[in-house]
Amino acid sequence: MINLIRFLRLCSSTPVSNIIKKNIETNNTSLLAIWKTLPQFITCSTMSTNTTTVTGDADGSKRLIAVCQMNCKDNKDDNFKSGEKLIREAAGLKCSMVFLPECFDIICDSRKAIMANLEPIEGDLIGKYRQLAAECKVWLSLGGLHEKPVNNDDGKSCISHIIINDQGKIASVYRKAHLFNLEIPGVVRLIESEFSNPGDQVNPPVPTPIGNVGQGICYDLRFPEFAISMAKAGADILTYPSSFTVPTGADHWEVLLRARAIENQCYVIAAAQVGVHNAKRSSWGHAMVVDPWGAVIAQCGDGVGLAVAQINPQHHRSCRSRLPVWTDRRPDIYGDVLAATEEVDIDSCPFYEFGKARIPSSQVFLRTRFSFAFVNHRPLKPGHSLVAPLRSTACRLGDLTQPELSDFFSSVQRVERILEQEYNAQSSLIAVQDGPDAGRSIDQLHGHIFPAEKGAFDPGNIYLKLVKLEKDDSKIRSEEDMKEESYRLRKYFTKKT
Repeated sequence: MINLIRFLRLCSSTPVSNIIKKNIETNNTSLLAIWKTLPQFITCSTMSTNTTTVTGDADGSKRLIAVCQMNCKDNKDDNFKSGEKLIREAAGLKCSMVFLPECFDIICDSRKAIMANLEPIEGDLIGKYRQLAAECKVWLSLGGLHEKPVNNDDGKSCISHIIINDQGKIASVYRKAHLFNLEIPGVVRLIESEFSNPGDQVNPPVPTPIGNVGQGICYDLRFPEFAISMAKAGADILTYPSSFTVPTGADHWEVLLRARAIENQCYVIAAAQVGVHNAKRSSWGHAMVVDPWGAVIAQCGDGVGLAVAQINPQHHRSCRSRLPVWTDRRPDIYGDVLAATEEVDIDSCPFYEFGKARIPSSQVFLRTRFSFAFVNHRPLKPGHSLVAPLRSTACRLGDLTQPELSDFFSSVQRVERILEQEYNAQSSLIAVQDGPDAGRSIDQLHGHIFPAEKGAFDPGNIYLKLVKLEKDDSKIRSEEDMKEESYRLRKYFTKKT
């Protein structure tokens, strides 16, 4: 009886359950009788101990997805074989997209072992998954590769969520923005910042056969703004491939997934790691799919396996029309979250307006939605760079809109971090020239960023030095010199897929 009730709850978003519920309400039919009527509407079968599929109408078969649950350890080959088996099984069930969890590549018991197993996206492992996607004619969501980035001077990885299309081509790479650092003495210790660097953007949703897919990873789940940014950009489905710890998973996993689905009125797909990986690490499991109304419509069992669900666009639209939260929002009183957008090619614009000056694109190393960063033609010291709003009429901080203001200081923070890394500094000095009496020669708001080693500056004299520098034409650098520095800094910001 309990299993039947649970089954009806998991199917609560389907037309089948509506028929059944109506039957109960009107005829007071017993649950046992309803159970006997199920086969004519829906098929529920077990492929393996932990694999369940719920298949709806035939016309929805192209929107079937499989959410997978893995128990990865420290052997990449074994982990790939496990992932391959699940993908082939899902392809045999006519799924158009298959979702693997975070750490689908490997889970090790030490930082040293993780560092030894980093692999670039162009490496053998992703190559094998690309071939598999093309062979099985399915899209893949690979939820968290320990990627060896192009710039790996500090030896750290990126945790990268890769989407591969059914032709074996990489459609998108998202790098985990929120790193998980948890230590409960005697229970669990997982400090991702010891071996990984965070990503620095929210990717726009990826168009796929099942809808527009927003990419997150595990700990990103805890940040509602992250999900809102993807939903505002048009995401139909939010994904959180994960390796949740047992203590946090038991208390928070399902609650958070259902909350993200309800508040954004999106499907949520969360592949998961499960079970004991080594003496130091175990995962909660319970990979699941949640519909836009917050109902769990598919869930894996206690071990390795997959669950199949149908993504129903009509149901999605119905949920949004029943509760119009998107039009009822009040950003005027509590602020706004920007929609995720594509990175814009810096060189798509030959020049950038900076007051009455024009900065060649070759000197610009970062462009965001509202700001740009560029090298200084008269640097006070190596690495001295500038950040300014894209809107050249913004002369003061007070001229910026709230989104522009947030973007400006976010860009300053990003540039500061990269300059310190490039110039081997532990500190920075940041000076914002806000107004004509702040010693600036350009009538536009801008900030100076200086990577600083110990004893490099006398803070009391920095503004006088800037004023003097603005008037010293003898220190102007060559075009080639500025271009070389700009391109060297661009590599930190340019996505590599």
